Amino acid sequence: MLHVRTRSVEATRQVAAALEPLLRPGDVILLSGDLGAGKTAFVQGLAAALGVTEQVTSPTFTLAASYEGRLRLHHLDVYRLDNLAEVLDLDLPELLEDHATICIEWGEVVVPELPRDFLRIRIHLGHLEDIEDARVLEIEPIGPSWMSRNQELNQACSEWITTDPGDL
Repeated sequence: MLHVRTRSVEATRQVAAALEPLLRPGDVILLSGDLGAGKTAFVQGLAAALGVTEQVTSPTFTLAASYEGRLRLHHLDVYRLDNLAEVLDLDLPELLEDHATICIEWGEVVVPELPRDFLRIRIHLGHLEDIEDARVLEIEPIGPSWMSRNQELNQACSEWITTDPGDL
């Protein structure tokens, strides 16, 4: 697992943009963290790097939005879902077959429906003095496809990797 520290919302977007070249059709990124932790900012950075020109906002009330770029991007926010049965209303299985990149905010509820390969990113408010927008991203590759890209993940995030336990 990588621990990445950012000091601003823009830096969180830059981390996402750094991961964009690693994406393959069908990749799933599961984002978790407290309200305001930076999940949507991460997706915005990824979308911009994919060449999406539309404004990306959290689909909290619409539950899903799709964007066209180098890869199609489906952005889901399942915060309002109470159980796995409601995932069927999102057509998640169909979205997974679309060969798009899928970013799922608050995705813990859908883990049983995900493929065995996905990238889990937990975003925490950082503990750096005088830096209000500090964040720590725990980036965890799940499954053989993402594990095979572990070295590339390390290289892409090298600018932001932290090993200082005080930052976590």
